[in-house]
Amino acid sequence: VVDPTGKVLDTVVIYPTAPQNKVEQAKKVLKDLIGKYHVTLISLGNGTASRESEQIIADFLKEIPEDVRYVIVNEAGASVYSASKLATEEFPGFDVGQRSAVSIARRLQDPLAELVKIDPKSIGVGQYQHDLNQKRLDEVLGSVVEDCVNRVGVDLNTASVSLLEHISGISRTIAKNIVAYREENGPFTSRKQILKVPKLGPKAFEQCAGFLRVPESRSVLDNTAVHPESYAAAEKLLSLTGHTLTDVRDGKLGDLNAQIRTYGEDRAAADCGVGVPTLRDVAAELMKPGRDIRDELPKPILRTDVLEMKDLKPGMVLTGTVRNVIDFGVFVDIGVHQDGLVHSSQVSQKFIKHPSEVVSVGDIVQVVVLEVDEKKKRIGLSMKQVPKA
Repeated sequence: VVDPTGKVLDTVVIYPTAPQNKVEQAKKVLKDLIGKYHVTLISLGNGTASRESEQIIADFLKEIPEDVRYVIVNEAGASVYSASKLATEEFPGFDVGQRSAVSIARRLQDPLAELVKIDPKSIGVGQYQHDLNQKRLDEVLGSVVEDCVNRVGVDLNTASVSLLEHISGISRTIAKNIVAYREENGPFTSRKQILKVPKLGPKAFEQCAGFLRVPESRSVLDNTAVHPESYAAAEKLLSLTGHTLTDVRDGKLGDLNAQIRTYGEDRAAADCGVGVPTLRDVAAELMKPGRDIRDELPKPILRTDVLEMKDLKPGMVLTGTVRNVIDFGVFVDIGVHQDGLVHSSQVSQKFIKHPSEVVSVGDIVQVVVLEVDEKKKRIGLSMKQVPKA
């Protein structure tokens, strides 16, 4: 059991699947944990015995009064993390299974913060990865991870050492110093305060500041991707359009881009002393302070029940997750044991050469059931025939 910040509150081992099959005992333990800690969500790894566990959890959720959902989480690399030096440092008193369970729970809360602890190669980045130059592969994968972390940004007051060290300008030593300073002095109340951290000088600050978020700061700009060097430009832009920083915090800017166009984009950029691309970036950030770019991605599907093939009927409209995209179609997980297939001719109304033009692995899509063949365990789906709402 973990709290909203990922802190471990309790651990217990249950044996609901073969060979022990202690289902009733497992349900009792789960019931007690849900009652004690007010659990609202169960994170279930997609590894060994996942489907059997899912069936037991779905049955159990029908028996309890609380509103609890579950989500199936990709557990790629969890076993590598649980046996790593980092996991041992984080949870010295836990065994490998407990560490894996914590990782699977935290992945549901913040996948980025958890996955940065694992070497990308351990997540499985293609079967030919060992034929490549390993040094070059490490560099490219490392730069992709760094790009993701910097694009999302990190909360300076909650980020772990593993997350902080992927921020431009922050080494592992500085990351450890930031966490130590935070533990000793309490939460940071501004970006500038980070300059008090040992070994973090003006050069490192210049590199990292724009990627750090400080929700507790009095200045709303400290909770955006606007770099301190552009604060003056941001404030100038606000005054040109008749706004204040309080309007930014309260979300009362209206259509800032339309106001800039009325004023004249080139003129506004010149008045603010920045280029047009920087002006656009600053305006975009002022419109959404403290917001995470991942909020725009599809939300995970929270399930309470598991379907079986016999439950499916042609014409049913379901929401599923894209599991694989191949030449002849798209495999979609709709919550039954078998993934359904959307044939390439059923993916889109318009002509496409390949299904990857329309969907990617991990996308949440709506599908309609076309046919179900229980004997051959095949489910035919369509995306283009989904009735319009």
